[in-house]
Amino acid sequence: MKKILVVHGPNLQLLGEREVSVYGKVTLKQINEALEKEAGVLGVELEILQSNHEGAIVDRIGNARREFSGVLINPAAYTHTSVAIRDALAACGLPAVEVHLSHIYKREDFRQHSMTAPACVAQVTGFGKNSYLLGLRGLVGYASKTKPIHSSKKIVKKALIARKRK
Repeated sequence: MKKILVVHGPNLQLLGEREVSVYGKVTLKQINEALEKEAGVLGVELEILQSNHEGAIVDRIGNARREFSGVLINPAAYTHTSVAIRDALAACGLPAVEVHLSHIYKREDFRQHSMTAPACVAQVTGFGKNSYLLGLRGLVGYASKTKPIHSSKKIVKKALIARKRK
């Protein structure tokens, strides 16, 4: 069974409480539960890490090569600043997908540049919790060297509806 490393960056433990107008009311626990459910449908296992510490994220990604088939990452604030995480993603040799709850290209200027995206095979942004689910599906498909796996049409429909509202 394939195993995917899921990395949540700094301050994401505060989801549901922090800047609800930007990130919504969804909590990290709800995101992780949805990811675990989707992983079951896709036939993969997840290891989930949330850290506010750049070094811990770099260490985990750097040691991922022998254990995982890919990395699903929301670097959060480190998206815009961390050459170290970008280099870890590039060096680990695994496909990675960067995800963001908000549409980073519609936010403040400093948030519109991702240091980490060039080391990833794709980026999913602006679909809230569904960014993670879409990213996981795409990553599993990419890691399997097949077309992206389409599991629940309901999730895709919700993502498209949410996108139109913004």
